[in-house]
Order: sequence, then C-alpha cells, then structure tokens
Amino acid sequence: MFPYKNISAYHLQLKEGNTTCVEGAEYYLQKINQFLHLNAFIEVYNEECLERAKSLDEKRKSGKALGKLHGVIIALKDVISYKGHQLSASSKMLKGFISIYHSTAVKKLLAEDAIIIGNCNCDEFAMGSTNENSVYGRVKNALDENKVAGGSSGGSAVAVQAGLCMVSLGSDTGGSVRQPADFCGIVGMKPSYGTISRHGLIAYASSFDQIGIFANNVDDVSIVLEVISGPDEFDSTVNQQKAINFNLDNHSEKEESKKYRIALFKNAMNHSSLDPEIKNGIYKLVEDLKKDGHHVEEIDFDLIDYIVPTYYVLTTAEASSNLSRYDGVRYGYRDENNSEDLSTFYKNNRGKGFGKEVKKRIMLGTFVLSEGYYDAYFTKAQQVRNLLALRTKEIFNDFDAVILPTVPSTAFEAGMMEKDPIATYLADIYTVYANLTGIPGISLPLFKHPNGMPFGVQLLANKRNELTLLRCSDLLLKKYKRY
Repeated sequence: MFPYKNISAYHLQLKEGNTTCVEGAEYYLQKINQFLHLNAFIEVYNEECLERAKSLDEKRKSGKALGKLHGVIIALKDVISYKGHQLSASSKMLKGFISIYHSTAVKKLLAEDAIIIGNCNCDEFAMGSTNENSVYGRVKNALDENKVAGGSSGGSAVAVQAGLCMVSLGSDTGGSVRQPADFCGIVGMKPSYGTISRHGLIAYASSFDQIGIFANNVDDVSIVLEVISGPDEFDSTVNQQKAINFNLDNHSEKEESKKYRIALFKNAMNHSSLDPEIKNGIYKLVEDLKKDGHHVEEIDFDLIDYIVPTYYVLTTAEASSNLSRYDGVRYGYRDENNSEDLSTFYKNNRGKGFGKEVKKRIMLGTFVLSEGYYDAYFTKAQQVRNLLALRTKEIFNDFDAVILPTVPSTAFEAGMMEKDPIATYLADIYTVYANLTGIPGISLPLFKHPNGMPFGVQLLANKRNELTLLRCSDLLLKKYKRY
C-alpha cells in the first residue's frame, strides 16, 4: 500500500528514495479503477498522469529545483479548465467540450510540479447540494453508498475521502466545498472571495464563486492554497496584493499558545433544522475550548432566517445572466431536430441541454430580474447582503473566528431531494453566509454521529484572514477530533 500521510511526509519519502512519483501515480490509478462504482471521476488521465510522474522523477534525480507540489496527485472538479481536456460542468449542454486554455489555478499547480489525475463529477453547473444533478449520474458516498456525497463538489470530495488522490479542487458558491467535506468526513476550505483567481472557472454566480480545496488535513490545504492564491491579470476581482505565505510550519511560540476569541451564533444553534447530536457535539467542543483558556461567547445573529432567501435570489439572478451564453450557436448542445424559427431554436437547445435543477434556477433568476419584481426581490436581497457585511465587520472587531455547524444533518439518503427540495435548500443555511459576505470558511471533520456518519464543525474568519483560520483549524483538528 502506498503510504500517504501528507504532502510534507510524501516529499520526505521522495527525497530519501523510499518511493517515486510513478509509484504514487500507479497506486492512485489502481484505486480509481477499484472504486469506479462511486462515480467520483468523469475522466481519468491514465497515460498522461504516468508520463508526468516519470518526468518528475527524472527531474528530481537530475538535481533541479523542485516545485512546492512536486509529484502531488490532484483531481479537478469538472468546472475548472484544463487545456486539452474535457470540460462539461457535468451537463449535457457542454458534453464533449474540450477546454482551450488552462485556468489560472491549474497553471499554478502545474508550475509547481503537481500531477493532475482526472476531472471529477459534480452537480450540473455546480447547482445542487447532493451531486445527484449530473448528466453522468450521482456520486456515491464511500462511507455509505446509499447516502449522498454532498454537492456540488461531491466527486472531488469522494476522490479524497476514498483515497483516489492526495488533494482535490472544487468550487464553492454557497457551501459546495464545505458541505460535501462534512458529509464525507474530510477537510474542505473556501478561501475569501478573490483569494484565488476565478479565471478558467465556469461561472455560476460570479460574485459568490470561489475555488476551494479538499484534503485530509489542514497542512495540505495550506500548501495548496499558497500555490494557487495571489494576483492574476485575468481576474479583476482577485486580490492583487502579493501572495501570502500560508505555511503552518512557521508558527512562533506565541502563535502556538494563542488563546482565540470565538463567537457562536445563538440563533444558529437554536434553529429548528439542526440535528440534536450535532448541536450537542458543538457545545461539548465549546466547553473543551473554554477549559483550555479560549474565549467562546454566544452572540445574537438575528439575520439568519434571511440568509437562504437572499442567497437564492442573488445567485439565481447571476446564474440567469451567466448561463445565457449557452444557446447552441457558437458552442453547447444543439438539438438535431431544430426549427428555423429562432425562438424555437433556442428553446430546443436550452430546454434539452440543461437539466431540471439548472432550468429551475435560471427561471427563478429571470423572474427576480424582471420588470416589476427587480426592486421587490433583487434590490431587497442586495440590501440584506449589505446588512450582513456590516454585521460581519462588527463581529470580527471583537472575535478571531466564528464557530457554526457546517450542515444541519449528516449525509442524507439518495433521492431525498426529489421528495423534499425545500429541505435540501435549507441544508445551505450555515454555509451560504460566508459566500454572501466573502469571508473564508472551512469544515473540519471532528465528530461521528450515532448513525455512523461523520459530521464537522465550520470555522469562519474575517475577510483576507485565511492564516488565522488555518491556524485555528489546525489546533481544532489536532487537539479536539473525537473519532
């Protein structure tokens, strides 16, 4: 068995000659083949992966300087461009489309010697919380195949959960990294809006979308984040300041002994949707933190019931605009039995090219942007978003971090979304807050439910303060993990 613990340990093994990049590539390709039934991958780059591994082994033997991700095997969500490879957003609309350029994140991964092993299944156009809205079929949770993997980045989460790669990338518009990480019992981080360039990421809602990272530990997340973050001339919304050093090994003694000031939203913990076991687990964690000298305080957050409606009004409006380009004219699905009438031509292409969930969100977004409803819905939602940003700024004047549940329940049964779509949307209640305000968030796998499934805690920090988030997360995962 290939002995992977984390990136640092793997690099030490390579340096000491105890393993090779080729051995690693062969191991993960074999594992993927063994677990094909999980449906985590859409396409696996077998030959290319082995060739890249071979060239990296030769590079290391030649004594050349090695990249920060030398030989690290990474999977990509099927919304992140990788030149010369399929990019379909798990949709019939783009099935068979080949990317013509690298996303900035992929370009940075390759520049630091990473190996891209394949692209992962996801909810169509990243819209969903279960990874059941995919033209390729649903992704299965490796811990219980009758349960959902979470969405929309379910394939990327299961790829790490089942040991099919070392690290993976997803995208997070309202919890699409943190929620599947919680359901799968791994670490999933969404950085601040603008920390990682969105160039080459298929847009769902442009003011919410952010590339995120899945791993089994915080150290790996910090190393990958350092590589793919930073300025980019192709994205005007990215933070153009010099890239930050996120290396957790550079702790000073003062930082290691730091006592954190943490807020807990009383309204979130008392919400009717929250599973009692999850609630009890978080309160026990809070007691442990207090015993160790950390300051944890419950505060009122009376805007919580406005979060999900605000999120769905704004994201569907942006989706309606972003997805208007997919019409079957220049690219995208084109119906074989098309009419010469332009209106029917568009209806056929978009009606058959998009799945049910995507069409639902496009229609809702078009409605809230329409005359007579724009001010009632879209403008009002923007005002709530502004109130959330102001309240968040006040909170982080007094606290280093906020603790929340990641999801109200553990992974639910496949097919539940069809029976109760409202409950599925409410599953986003704790995650969309970070996207509405642009702050970083991470889900940490600390607990195990009596039903046998894992559940995590979500940690949030102030905008552009990923380093504090990572350090506090590292502390929680190493000291307070309960299974």
